[in-house]
Amino acid sequence: GKVAKQADGSVVIRYGDTMLLVTAVSARTAKEGLDFFPLTVEYRESSYSAGRIPGNYFRREGRPSEKEVLTCRLIDRPVRPLFADGYRFETQIVGSVISADADNDPDVIAITGASLALYLSDIPFENPIAGIRIGLADGKYIINPTYDERRESDLNLVVAGTEDAIVMVECEANEVSENIMVEALMLAHKEIKRLCLWQKELGKALDIKKREFTAAVIDETVLA
Repeated sequence: GKVAKQADGSVVIRYGDTMLLVTAVSARTAKEGLDFFPLTVEYRESSYSAGRIPGNYFRREGRPSEKEVLTCRLIDRPVRPLFADGYRFETQIVGSVISADADNDPDVIAITGASLALYLSDIPFENPIAGIRIGLADGKYIINPTYDERRESDLNLVVAGTEDAIVMVECEANEVSENIMVEALMLAHKEIKRLCLWQKELGKALDIKKREFTAAVIDETVLA
């Protein structure tokens, strides 16, 4: 709330020397006739966050990379189903990497940052989520492995969830056993619970009040 004050919710989240500014804005009037939730997610890794200048002729950022598009999806998939049924208010989440170190990937941090921006605002997002990456090297699990650790890892598991359940899993692995996958998922959810409780404590400390909304009425008339 100290930066990006025009947003309904804004946070700067840091892990190591990787930092992101994540903002959330939601309209106060619903669009008529919509039968879906109009959620837009944008995520950008600007060159300046790594101390670089774009190498093109104009010295400007180009279109989103494949990594940026996939990270948008990592944020969208766990967040979208946790809004209340009938919520038809246009909502935007924007994650901007403002500092990138050589060890920590911002993608899973952005998932938790998006949850914080929504939960610590008056937007009716009542159930915080968090994102965790699990690696596996020399038979040991690694929570949020660095880039170097991921290159040596037999497992690259990204999990997002609430305090009560896992809501998204994305994984690549070198044919690990089912028991290893189950243990990795349980470890990830344990860390997710801790992060969700932390968000709830922040919400209580800030005494966040959520706005009321009325679900839009959809004309479900079936034409013959």
